[in-house]
Amino acid sequence: MAKIFSLLKSLRGEMKKSRFKIWLRAFLFVQFSAIFFVYFFRDVGHGYFKWEWIVFVFAAFIPVGFLLSLIVPIKADVELGAVTFSLDKFYLFLIWLLVIAKLIIGRIPPFTPEADFIMAAIMGIMFGRLGGIGLRVRRLKLQHGFTT
Repeated sequence: MAKIFSLLKSLRGEMKKSRFKIWLRAFLFVQFSAIFFVYFFRDVGHGYFKWEWIVFVFAAFIPVGFLLSLIVPIKADVELGAVTFSLDKFYLFLIWLLVIAKLIIGRIPPFTPEADFIMAAIMGIMFGRLGGIGLRVRRLKLQHGFTT
């Protein structure tokens, strides 16, 4: 029984490490990108939106993601020898709210451009936040002498 608890504790420790969580966020970003690309491709083809607008909105929301990365609770865990961080509930709520808004607005044909705007904003926020978290983790690792 003690061995099982030890295994679960080590697994929990791995799941708290920044590398695991950064790769998880990157995977989610790639998933959202793939799904949204299908919508963008369709909507641009029908003339509802333009690729230039997608790039502009995406780029405009990257700084928002960087700012949101500053509220993520991140700390150096000397015992684990790694940087750990926990769930940011505000960001989770924001992304779910935007995804739900996109799904609802996207069902109303006259509001298709607004749904595309929301998708591009989600992608910019996710990208900026991922980059900001990566920079903060790197700084903490260098500060505390963690090699990986």
